[in-house]
Amino acid sequence: MSGEAEVLVERDGAVLVVTVNRPQAKNAINTAAAEGIGAAMDTLDADDGLFVGVLTGAGGTFSAGMDLKAFLAGEKPHVPGRGFAGLVERPPAKPLIAAVEGYALAGGFEIALACDLIVAGQSASFGLPEVKRGLLAGGGGLLRLPRKAGLPKATEWALTGDRVSAQEASAAGVVNRLVPDGQALPAARELARRIAANGPLAVQGTKRILTEGAEWPAAEAFARQWEVYAPIRASEDAREGARAFTEKREPVWRGR
Repeated sequence: MSGEAEVLVERDGAVLVVTVNRPQAKNAINTAAAEGIGAAMDTLDADDGLFVGVLTGAGGTFSAGMDLKAFLAGEKPHVPGRGFAGLVERPPAKPLIAAVEGYALAGGFEIALACDLIVAGQSASFGLPEVKRGLLAGGGGLLRLPRKAGLPKATEWALTGDRVSAQEASAAGVVNRLVPDGQALPAARELARRIAANGPLAVQGTKRILTEGAEWPAAEAFARQWEVYAPIRASEDAREGARAFTEKREPVWRGR
């Protein structure tokens, strides 16, 4: 495991595990943490040997959001081009899984929502409490939550600012996997390895269509999908996948 003190980065085969390491501050995001996460996302995107990322927090808490003390001291926990926490405005092109223990509140919930999948411990909780402080959730939570939880639930959660249990978040479809406390990271690693076993170009193309497709005009949807699909269909990995199937062996992906 390596990295700056406030963000630890570990390679686990084709999986990059990124840990916000500020347990004394409930993993609240300051400038250093944002830059560390952003740098890790750049690595995930750029390294052909990495297929999936996992993002978590140290010390039994995912993240309390923006570090208000650092903010009042003049820090800006944003990274140009990626936004708050080096993530929310431009997540990586490769799949990213949030492993949540404890709570993911305010910007912490927005970080989790910027991930593609969420694995959470039974006692985890989520929430966008900004309205309780006279603010609004400006880190993408109001944009992403309706897509994941549906507009009625998202409206209730955002307007009340109340905490939401992992069970309720799971029932609403926000949490993909609910696991015993302390098992979110191991379960997220296992899920990441299952995704990483697939063709990386196909996985990235699938993520792109799932993320962007809802915004495509219906008359253009299949043409736009073809733009993503055609180069993947013509890739070496696509041919390797077919060969491996006919030869009854595991494929060896090259990401090209």
